[in-house]
Amino acid sequence: MVTFRTDLDTHHTALDVDDAARAARDLARAGAEANGVCTSPIVRAVFDRETGVTHLVPIPCGSTRESKCVGCAQKARRLRMHQAREGWHRDDEPDMPPPADKAPAEDNEKDDDAPAPERVARSTRRLKGIPALPTQEMVGGTLGRTFTDAKTGRRFRPSMFLTLTLGSYGDIGKRRRTDGKWESTGVPVKPSTYDYRKAALDALMFSRVVDRFMQNLRRCAGYNVQYFAAVEPQKRLAPHLHAAIRGTVPRTVVKQVAAATYFAAWWPSCTDADVVYGEHDDAPVWDEDSSSYLDPTTGAVLPTWAEATADLTNPAHVVRLGKQVDIKGLLGGTKDSDRAVRYLCKYLTKSIAGTYSATDDDATDTADRVAYDKHIDRLHAHVRVLPCGPDCANWLRYGVQPKHPTPGMKPGACLSPAHDRENLGLGGRRVLVSRGWSGKTLTQHRADRAAVVREALEAAGIEHDDADRLSTTQETADGHARYIWRQPEAGTYTYAAVIASSLQEHLRRRGQYDAAKHVLGLAPPGTPGPVDNRSATATVAA
Repeated sequence: MVTFRTDLDTHHTALDVDDAARAARDLARAGAEANGVCTSPIVRAVFDRETGVTHLVPIPCGSTRESKCVGCAQKARRLRMHQAREGWHRDDEPDMPPPADKAPAEDNEKDDDAPAPERVARSTRRLKGIPALPTQEMVGGTLGRTFTDAKTGRRFRPSMFLTLTLGSYGDIGKRRRTDGKWESTGVPVKPSTYDYRKAALDALMFSRVVDRFMQNLRRCAGYNVQYFAAVEPQKRLAPHLHAAIRGTVPRTVVKQVAAATYFAAWWPSCTDADVVYGEHDDAPVWDEDSSSYLDPTTGAVLPTWAEATADLTNPAHVVRLGKQVDIKGLLGGTKDSDRAVRYLCKYLTKSIAGTYSATDDDATDTADRVAYDKHIDRLHAHVRVLPCGPDCANWLRYGVQPKHPTPGMKPGACLSPAHDRENLGLGGRRVLVSRGWSGKTLTQHRADRAAVVREALEAAGIEHDDADRLSTTQETADGHARYIWRQPEAGTYTYAAVIASSLQEHLRRRGQYDAAKHVLGLAPPGTPGPVDNRSATATVAA
């Protein structure tokens, strides 16, 4: 079934065309944003076969970006903060989630007559010039060391807040703020000598070097290190990592691990000198018979990935972490720990390119804004055409077929979001969580938060809504589904009406929960008393 998404700017029914309707939409949107309600819901029509009534149900869009939906993005951020807190300073081992199920045996059967794929053997020796990793005997567990205060005898187990960065690509300018202090402009002093290519490749491979660091840290820490990490850009647009680490590792060991960690991309060379094809008329063409890409002029088959990587003597690129490694020890239940969680999730609602350019807190002049936008454009020009991995369509630009070629690939048009201007190389997950962090998935954390609300309402004697009240599993007396979900007919609703309904429902539920907290004595001191209303069907004033 096709999903119909309302859009304030580009889609409206005939009832929305006049100025009054536009003003109503703007007012509804402002009210929704102010109260954390989704402003880009997916609208469904639910037909009740028993009563003959059709309900319009707005479903939150679930976006994690404020530029698309403030309410959903902030809700996702609060959920991540809850997840970070629950796993950071725990003093008991979590229930490790089971590993992903293996594919059924029949899916793994091989043709006995088919030749086994050739595997390129490479040396496992570390690259020259990179220090060796420190060694440490593993003791097991995910909690880390416990310390005892010599004076009080109190036992405690601190944890860490870790920040990792990438190296320099060139000098970055500074400016004096209105308060007299100096800050980075984020713009290279000399863009012509700034190493944009290295910056782009480092960003495209940042997740890989982070994975290597965490693997190395576990080997050298002596226990099964668990982490909750967030990826965000520095003002110069290079990615860096903030990570909550359960337990402590000596600072010297962490810095040794950072210095010894690298990711080597054993890929074909992809410098400017290696460019063979353009992005348009002279791009390689797909051949159905051979399932390969051909030269558009000669018809010759382009080298396969295996052929292009068979005789490599050096990696195409090596990513290493920068020298700046910040490590802070924190105890659970402290203000510093809570502040660190908020800081850890501070920029999760922003895109990479929009983290610093979307706001103007220090009254940056127009020239600085233009210079910063040009810096973004220059970096994106490299990110767009460089390969993001072995399966990237951009390999065609360098005369090499991707590892798994498919029809429709075009150089400079890889479908990975890493190449988008708003992501600047970081197209994957912005939050990285280890399996043993809390013993729960994000869906389970979301269910836990909903369960807290239901339990509070029940304990206060307030009737709550049935989560399955419009479920497709409900049946009529004849054994057929009672509720039929479908796309609503055009002209049956307006954006303002849908948002107003969502806002009213949100205020009703928030009023119920506030009332329950007052009844149970959980409301903060000084909070105004609740409206005397125990009904789940009446609106509670906010």
